[in-house]
Amino acid sequence: MEKKKTNILGSVWSWIKNNPIVVLLTVVSLAMGMFVPNFFSFRNLNALISNTTVRFLIALGVSGCLITKGTDLSAGRQVGLAACLAGTLLQDPGYSARMYQWPEFSIPVALVIVVALGAFIGLINGLIISKLNVPPFIATLGTQTIVYGIALVFTNAQPIGAFKDSYKAFVNGLWFASKEKGGFPGVPYLLAWALIFGVLFWFIYNKTTHGKYMYAIGGNENAAEVSGVNTGRTKILIYVTAGIMYAIAGFLLAPKSGGASSTLGQGYELEAIAGCTIGGVSTTGGIGTVGGVLVGVLVFELLKIVLQFLGVNPFYNNIVQGLVIVVAVAVDIRKYVAKK
Repeated sequence: MEKKKTNILGSVWSWIKNNPIVVLLTVVSLAMGMFVPNFFSFRNLNALISNTTVRFLIALGVSGCLITKGTDLSAGRQVGLAACLAGTLLQDPGYSARMYQWPEFSIPVALVIVVALGAFIGLINGLIISKLNVPPFIATLGTQTIVYGIALVFTNAQPIGAFKDSYKAFVNGLWFASKEKGGFPGVPYLLAWALIFGVLFWFIYNKTTHGKYMYAIGGNENAAEVSGVNTGRTKILIYVTAGIMYAIAGFLLAPKSGGASSTLGQGYELEAIAGCTIGGVSTTGGIGTVGGVLVGVLVFELLKIVLQFLGVNPFYNNIVQGLVIVVAVAVDIRKYVAKK
């Protein structure tokens, strides 16, 4: 019994040492809740759920790239383009200043169109990386610039708004909301998207051949190829899946943000990479879990709320978030070196 207790304590201490950022930000958040009024309010919780859901979907897309020792710097721009496309498809038909006089689209049809665009961009990324052997960093950096250019041309650098009420309600709606003043504010619809895709990705990563191939490539790509893994096809599928996730995130982000523009989503790829790394997805490949990604993104979003409640000048937010990214990657590299 004593030995078992010692092993449990050892495991807990090991986890704390390997996840210092998660522990630190959790402690800070608890301290804020104890000393700052309304920090643990339902309003804050709903904001956290909504913000986390969109970032979680993006991080799920990025996670597969990181696990295979790749990356995707085009994620944020793809989210922005998807939001712009969804916004133009679902603008109020009665709005006189519609950007494009297209026929009226239903929400499911618009979603399919946006997802098809995301899958196509992901396919391009996958083909460049797997067939042309261009490093993921360079390939997706190039795609990032191209997609941003397309978004600028598509929108003429103009903001898009006046969405259909049904589109706004589809994304921003609440379950179980009380109509009484001071009553229960409800649960955001967005939570369902996080739960559905969280379970789906957990199943893919843990119970499918594709998931096994993905981790094998991240562990040792040459050994995986010798073992019969079609590394090229697996990588293409990973980037197509990533593109789909960015498209869905953009589709949800437009009405959540109250509008869309070519700059929407800027820097989201760095937040996604940070969330993945904080949550234990190794930049050295072969390691990562869906649960860890969720924890990492959640902690990163908590950091933003903490900074807001502390009254930190918004201009400093990027500095703090950048430091968290550097520390997270440094810790990840330290763990990798220690294992070697």
